Amino acid sequence: MSPVFPMLTVLSMFYYMCLRRRARTATRGEMNSRRAIESNTRALPINVEIVQYAKEVLDFSSHYGSENSMSYTMWNLAGIPNVYPSSGDFTQTAVFRTYGTWWDHCPSARLPFKRTPPTFCSQDYVELAFEEPVYPTAVHILETYHPGAVVRILACSANPYSQNPPAEVRWEILWSEAPTKVNGPQARQFTPCIKQINFPTNLIRLEVNSSLLDYYTELDAVVLHGVKERPVLSLKTSMIDMNDIDEDEDEEKYSCGVDNVNKQFSIVALREWPTNGYFDKLPYELIQLILSHLTVPDLCRLAQTCKLLYQHCCDPLQYIHLSLQPYWARINDTSLEYLQSRCTLIQWLNLSWTGNRGAISVSGFSRFLKVCGSELVRLELSCGHFLNETCLEVITEMCPNLQELNLSSCDKIPPQAFNHIAKVGSLKRLVLYRTKVEQTALLNILNFCSELQHLSLGSCVMIEDYDLIASMMGAKCKKLRSLDLWRCKNITESGIAELASGCQLLEELDLGWCPTLQSSTGCFTNLARKLPNLQKLFLTANRSVCDTDIEELAANCTHLRQLDILGTRMVSPASLRKLLESCKDLSLLDVSFCSQIDNRVVLELNANFPHVFIKKSFTQ
Repeated sequence: MSPVFPMLTVLSMFYYMCLRRRARTATRGEMNSRRAIESNTRALPINVEIVQYAKEVLDFSSHYGSENSMSYTMWNLAGIPNVYPSSGDFTQTAVFRTYGTWWDHCPSARLPFKRTPPTFCSQDYVELAFEEPVYPTAVHILETYHPGAVVRILACSANPYSQNPPAEVRWEILWSEAPTKVNGPQARQFTPCIKQINFPTNLIRLEVNSSLLDYYTELDAVVLHGVKERPVLSLKTSMIDMNDIDEDEDEEKYSCGVDNVNKQFSIVALREWPTNGYFDKLPYELIQLILSHLTVPDLCRLAQTCKLLYQHCCDPLQYIHLSLQPYWARINDTSLEYLQSRCTLIQWLNLSWTGNRGAISVSGFSRFLKVCGSELVRLELSCGHFLNETCLEVITEMCPNLQELNLSSCDKIPPQAFNHIAKVGSLKRLVLYRTKVEQTALLNILNFCSELQHLSLGSCVMIEDYDLIASMMGAKCKKLRSLDLWRCKNITESGIAELASGCQLLEELDLGWCPTLQSSTGCFTNLARKLPNLQKLFLTANRSVCDTDIEELAANCTHLRQLDILGTRMVSPASLRKLLESCKDLSLLDVSFCSQIDNRVVLELNANFPHVFIKKSFTQ
């Protein structure tokens, strides 16, 4: 037989399978009549499109602004635009806490988790509620300064205004793309081509990655377009859309890898295979090394191929470091239950962003830690809104070796619950950014956790006397290397003096937006003289920073790498030249809104010190 005929047969079978798939799609409601195919034309939706701005900001991971203000906060995303189409740095916009890669190159930087899938690059998120549930047809994001941070848009099946919680909460990705660098900081309306979904939504989530940006991205508003009735998809039988097939395969892969993780991990009886190929001839350790490069969903799929690989994929050594953050939308109690037997040796665990809206219960989390917590050294729980006092109590009891605990933006934990953290005397890193930790609990923690090296207290608004806290740190936390006091409202030169005298190993200090610190008291010169190891110093929005402070830094802190003096009116170009000449390792200098440093000066400094990123923000 001619070799052409088998090829024709294969193509015919493929075409038949595609038609069968289209037919199945139609039975699920993707088409509402045979005429949508026969006419070979686009079926227009009969619904009137609804256009609505966000009604409310429900949740977010971080923001630049204060908890008691509207300036630079995520809450500015609710309602109509405040700034657009203007470009520039405006306080009425929503701004996340970080940008660029500067935070990855400072003493407080955390090591990344291995096995993070390359498709997951999100660093921050914000969730927005709209008035009317609709089938989305478009999402417009109004970006007013340094656009390009948005990398994912998701829709949720749960209605935040419904009185009856849904039995199942689904998240669908409407659009996703790797970070891209946009030329220029000018405002734009970002309207990506979104995927159609099969449920109405009034809950939209934006995920961002600001690593490629030269400054903070600023978002003004989000507009959701949609219709009340499910739109009819246009189909053409004259052309097979290969993208549709690929999308379904990707969805099945994702579901296979994560949504049904409990089913796959619980497989006991596998098919009898006559051979394991050549894998059974390889050393056990070599197979383990090969599998260590796979993501968690890939391990789930591979476990179903043969008994040998099932054994390897379920080996607890494959789960020493485990990050479930990339799969936050599909992790629940059942997932944790079936991971328990594989995580008996786990040392690093990342559950950030997971468990919200009832996906993980207190009892489910507690059961998991009781089995898997004994070897834990690092626990990431950022934005875990299911956490309560019972959870913290279980953590401190079941994780005796814990050294790193991240509770960033866990704002549902009651103030008194933080007292339990004092029981973990081995802690070296503690992140309490945007939590409700109160003064008594924090003093207790500092008293008993003398091994602390990294401490974040940014935007902790319930602490009444930061001078007392600084005094306790100076007395008890001699090993402290990084300290974040971003937006603490009442620390004075007295607290700074106690801190500088007792914590002389400090390499990183964030005193941004601390209005009670005044250069005239000598607090900044004292810092420069007492802390020669400083590599990062943020004095953001302190109007009193002057030439004397800069010259003291130049003379004493020659290892300085990052300096933020945004907003000062008292620093001259001459003192900055001294600093740049003395601090050879300096890579970031933010002089935005410094009245004596105009664009001409910045251009001159950039020409003479090209290795330094000198940032000068503007407002139009």
